[in-house]
Amino acid sequence: MKRLMFVISEDWYFVSHRLQLALHAKAAGYRVAVLCRISSHAELLEKSGIEVFPWFLERRSKNPLTEWRALKEVRAAIHVFQPDVLHAVALKPVLYSAMAGKSKKSGGRVFALAGLGYVFSSQKMLARCLRPFIVQAFRAAFRNPATRLILQNPDDAQVLSDAKVIAPERIRLIRGAGVDTSAFPATLESDQQMLVVLPGRMLWDKGVAEFVEAARLLQQRGIRARFALVGGRDDHNPSCVPLQTLKAWEAEGVVEYWGNRNDMPAVLAEAHVVCLPSYREGLPKALLEAASSARPIVTFDVPGCREVVVHGKNGLLVPFGDVPALADALKMLMADRAMREQMGAQGRLMVEREFSQEFVAAKTMQVWEEVVA
Repeated sequence: MKRLMFVISEDWYFVSHRLQLALHAKAAGYRVAVLCRISSHAELLEKSGIEVFPWFLERRSKNPLTEWRALKEVRAAIHVFQPDVLHAVALKPVLYSAMAGKSKKSGGRVFALAGLGYVFSSQKMLARCLRPFIVQAFRAAFRNPATRLILQNPDDAQVLSDAKVIAPERIRLIRGAGVDTSAFPATLESDQQMLVVLPGRMLWDKGVAEFVEAARLLQQRGIRARFALVGGRDDHNPSCVPLQTLKAWEAEGVVEYWGNRNDMPAVLAEAHVVCLPSYREGLPKALLEAASSARPIVTFDVPGCREVVVHGKNGLLVPFGDVPALADALKMLMADRAMREQMGAQGRLMVEREFSQEFVAAKTMQVWEEVVA
C-alpha cells in the first residue's frame, strides 16, 4: 500500500480544502496521513481514517528556535511514516518539507501553492522585503528535478517561471481544490430582501474594505439591500481585519458581520449575489461554491478570480481596485433577476464540467504517480 503524507499548516484548512482529496486517495488504496497544527478537527480526521501528526507551527513566527522546532517535527513525522508521496501545501509547509525531505524516506515530492499569498500580493514594505528571500528559498526547494509544483492559475505559473524559480515543465496546473457539487446544489433565489454576500476570511486582501465601501456607495444612492461579511478572522495572517473595525462597520449599518459559518450551502442559498473583490487568489474555493450554488459573482479581474468568472457569462469582472465600478456591477445584477438566474445557471454548468472534486482528485493523483514512477 502506497503511503501519502500531507503537510499543511492548519487542520481547519485541511478539512476545508484537502479532506475530500485525502478520502479519494484512501479509496484509491493509499494509506494517508496529515501533519498539521491541530485546533479543533482532530476527531473528524481520525474518524475519517487519516493518521494525524500534530505540528506546532506558528505561521507568523519569525523566532529561529520556534522555526527550528517546526522543522524537526516535519523530519520526525517523515521518519515515522516514510511516505511514498509527500504533498505539502502553502509557503511554510512547502519550504520545511523541502528542507526535511531530502532523505530517501521522504518519497516523491509534490508541492502545492494555493496562490502566491501575502508576500507576492501585498505592496507593503514587509512583503516587498521578504519577496526576494522567498524567491531564493523556492529555488532551493524546487531544485530536485523529480519535484512537481501544483499551481492553480497560469498567472502564478508565469510569475514563478519568469523568476526562474522552477522549470515550466515541472509545473502542473490544477485549477483549485474542487467543489462538492452535491453539497452545494443549485437553488432558486429567495424572494426575501436582496442579499449580497462576501464569503471568505476577514483579510484586507480579500477586498473586505472595497466591499464595504461599495455597499456604502449603493446605500448612499438609495438602494435598499443587505450586505453580509461571512467568514472567520485569521489572527495568524498579517492581513487580518481587526474585530473592532468589523464591529464599527456593523454599528454604522453598512454591512452585517456574520462571522464563521458552518452552513455555507444555506448561506449561499439565501444570497442573491456573491462578491469577492480579492486582490489575488490561487483559485478561490468560495467562488467555486457560489458558482456551484448557481449564484452570479462579482469580483476583481485579477489572477485566480478571472479563472472562475467569465465576464458576462457567469458573473462580472471589475478592474482591480475600482470601487465605483464594483458598486455599478453589483447594482446591475441586483436590478436584473433574469440576468442573475442566467449567470447562475452558467456557473453551475462550468463547475460540473471543470471543477468537481472528482475531476481535481483524478488530476492530482496523476501527479502523485509521476513522482513515484
